[in-house]
Amino acid sequence: MGLVRLVGVMLAVAGGVLLWTGLRARDSLAERATEVFTGRNTEQTTLYLAGGGAALAGGILLVLFGGGRRRR
Repeated sequence: MGLVRLVGVMLAVAGGVLLWTGLRARDSLAERATEVFTGRNTEQTTLYLAGGGAALAGGILLVLFGGGRRRR
C-alpha cells in the first residue's frame, strides 16, 4: 500500500469520526433547543458535519484513485 493510500485511509477514518461526532451532537438536547429557537444548528455542529463529510469523501477518493502508477 502506497503512502498516498495510507493517508487516504487515515483521512477517511478521521472524517468518519468527525461525522459521527457531529451526528451525535445534533441529537443532543441543547442542540435541539437551539434549533427550535434559531431554526439552525450551532456553528460547531455544522463544522463537524461539513468537515467530517469532506474528509470522509476526500479520504475515499484518495484510497480509490491515489497512488496510481506514474508513466515516464
